Amino acid sequence: MAVAGSETRFPTTPSFRLDGQKALVTGASKGIGRAIAIAYAEAGADVVLAARSLPEMEATVDGLARKGLKARAFALDVTDREAVRAMVAKHGPFDILLNNAGTNIREPFLEAKDASVDALIDLNIRAAFTVAQAVAQGMVSAGRRGAIVNLSSVNGHVAGINRSVYTATKHALEGLTKAMAAELGPHGIRVNAICPTFIETPLTAGVLSDEAFMARAVRAIPLGRIGQVEDIMGAAVFLAAPASGLISGASLLIDGGMCCL
Repeated sequence: MAVAGSETRFPTTPSFRLDGQKALVTGASKGIGRAIAIAYAEAGADVVLAARSLPEMEATVDGLARKGLKARAFALDVTDREAVRAMVAKHGPFDILLNNAGTNIREPFLEAKDASVDALIDLNIRAAFTVAQAVAQGMVSAGRRGAIVNLSSVNGHVAGINRSVYTATKHALEGLTKAMAAELGPHGIRVNAICPTFIETPLTAGVLSDEAFMARAVRAIPLGRIGQVEDIMGAAVFLAAPASGLISGASLLIDGGMCCL
């Protein structure tokens, strides 16, 4: 028996589709960025892939086109602020940003070089800020509600040995995500972060080829395995889709339980 005043309608599950949305994915030539660009296209979005290596992205675009999916690729160095702003102005406004471009330089804290610090801060923080700002400005000017997903890391929550600078940049990106969510929420723009553990990609191939390191990494993950790019794809679609419509300022850990220890 229904309680007086209770809801009697059946709620409708919000969509996990991205049809009619235009998405920008940076760092899309390989690894996680490429995988998420594919996932967005498969979910119905019109995807713009951006990275420095155009041939690799063009191969991805060709593969998507053979499946009848929409994608374009443009060469872009995200550390070139004017180039970023020009590209977003020309090809936007966007409904979705996957802010993925980033890197790591493994050095002990006591031996970290000035050049390494500068490079990581420039790409992982400054460029991420510039891309997000340009895309958000385009959304606001066009009156579009949107979703921005920053590709952070488990090292945005816990320290990483020989990754002190990388850890610092990802903690900064976590803070930026929260600040953006607070400021952009009134414009209907949601901002969240994805925080993976070790994922098998070209970027991690070198360190994961070290059997001792791989064994330590697997032991640190309760689920007992290294991640694959497929483990990130569904989360990226979810955070961009109407299904996550009230989620903003959150960090989604995709770490196999690593941060539970």
